Amino acid sequence: MLEQIDIANVLFLDIETVSGQASFADMPADLQELWAYKAKSISKSTEELTAEEVAANYQDRAAIYAEFGKIVCISVGAIHRDKDRRLKIRLKSFASDDEKEVLKGFSELLTQYYDNPMKYFLCGHNIKEFDIPYTCRRMVVQGLSFPKMLDITGKKPWETKHLLDTMELWKFGDRKSYTSLKLLAATLGFPSPKDDIDGSMVGRVFWEENDVDRIAHYCEKDVLATAQLFLRFQLAPLLEADQIDHVGR
Repeated sequence: MLEQIDIANVLFLDIETVSGQASFADMPADLQELWAYKAKSISKSTEELTAEEVAANYQDRAAIYAEFGKIVCISVGAIHRDKDRRLKIRLKSFASDDEKEVLKGFSELLTQYYDNPMKYFLCGHNIKEFDIPYTCRRMVVQGLSFPKMLDITGKKPWETKHLLDTMELWKFGDRKSYTSLKLLAATLGFPSPKDDIDGSMVGRVFWEENDVDRIAHYCEKDVLATAQLFLRFQLAPLLEADQIDHVGR
């Protein structure tokens, strides 16, 4: 199947998320209470967590839950062919401390260039379990309508074939394990996306350094690695340095 997909019709993507507030103490009281309940459930502890443990859990885990986190960067990679029919990828990021701005920019891109789920595809690593549902939930929070590519509520599995998940593809039916993009990069011989920061550091880089450019650069590396992984699935040559363009944000 993958060999039949024109990679020029695939938009590769990755998102980066942080906690909704810089610290647990900055949250409204009702959300603090709800996070304390959530923290206990995810810690699987039979005892009550201390206030310090609840606050530490917020720092470490809140970003992965759409109810307690927010998106600060969405990076995309679009493939095209030059005059010599050689593949090129353009990498672009929507990154800001204003989540609504990030989501609107991404949504407008989809509406303008990828408005047909029967023709185009969205591809990412673990996007079915994380990136896509997280993005959709945050669009609801921000009061934004869904572009066609994300209008998947109530859709049957065969109606969401435009969502290509490279982690799911690697499983080949095995449902027991998670395989990181970094491990697949090492296994399949393309550059690792984790040579600067990793996901656990994004919150600190955002809240303490306010460096969204660094986060965007890291996110674009994930997008590029996902495109390289997809090419490996297609048994196609990997992209070289001169085939990669960063168009900024």
